Amino acid sequence: MTQILERLKTLAALDAVSGQEQPVVAHLKEALASVADEILVDAVGNLYAIRRGAQDGPTVMIAAHTDEIGLIVKSVEPDGFLRFEKVGGVVDALLPARVVRVRGRIGVIGAKAGHYQSAAERSSVRPHTEMYIDLGARSAERVAELGISVGDGIAFVSEVTEFGADAPLVVGKAIDDRLGCAVLWEVLEAGAPPAGTLIAAFTSQEEVGLKGAGIAGERFRPDLAIALDTMPSGDTPDMDFVKDLNVGIGDGPALQVSAGAGGKGFLVPTPVKRYLTDLAERAGVPLQTTAFAGGNNDAAAIAWSGTGVPAASICLPRRYSHSPTEVADLRDADASLALLRAVVEGMDALPSFEFLS
Repeated sequence: MTQILERLKTLAALDAVSGQEQPVVAHLKEALASVADEILVDAVGNLYAIRRGAQDGPTVMIAAHTDEIGLIVKSVEPDGFLRFEKVGGVVDALLPARVVRVRGRIGVIGAKAGHYQSAAERSSVRPHTEMYIDLGARSAERVAELGISVGDGIAFVSEVTEFGADAPLVVGKAIDDRLGCAVLWEVLEAGAPPAGTLIAAFTSQEEVGLKGAGIAGERFRPDLAIALDTMPSGDTPDMDFVKDLNVGIGDGPALQVSAGAGGKGFLVPTPVKRYLTDLAERAGVPLQTTAFAGGNNDAAAIAWSGTGVPAASICLPRRYSHSPTEVADLRDADASLALLRAVVEGMDALPSFEFLS
């Protein structure tokens, strides 16, 4: 748990808004050089860390995405304020008065002084197109001198911090999916598979359309793929655990049997579901099972790549999703590590996952 926490803190501190994942990819490439048998980085920013077993066998891919939601510089006002667009599922209501970082420079998303806000303004949400970022620069020329220009990524400033009276919780930005990346790092370090090839795919641009994952699936065409991601939880007062979402932090990772409205995002194949639930039971890992209508992840893109890949998503529950203050329970990270290690250690006897099995 301690090592996952430290790696989460390190990875989350790096800004990597979708399409600009270079800081995280560069860090992982260096950190994993002594662990992996081979490391590859493709043209779209996917990093593949490969570990091979002593014998021939199946190929298993575990994917965790490196990108985070954020903003991008749209234009610069003559007096130095930045206009921006959103990247990924950013919520307008969570933007005003947030501290952000642009190319290493601190900025603040402006908020009209409360003394001058009307009653309507105080109770409404402005669209992001009406907001701006204050860099403390007094002209567009000064902004240019700082090296900031249209297209630069803008990340939230919210370092990962430990808290929790009754559980080992963490709060901060980019827990989606740097926590998954930290766990996958641990999976790689725990050892090579007894047979076959393990592909740890640190994928790009998940938050803007699962883009990197499809490339990864096409490239390796694994016998089994698991997307290691985070997902919302339903255990807060503003959610109904039964009606909305039956997933809670601290109760173990979640296996999504379906994702997206009406299952349009992803439906886990029955043989894969059976394999993972049985494996979790044998390994003593608590595994929540849920039908998640609110989103999707890399499992869908990999499943429908190539000629089709048996796939599933193992998700770490998080509260306050797609905010700069996401909350997760580190016990879920430990449980997911145990489950994924069981997958890797059993690769010499991996089933075929045939559709009619």
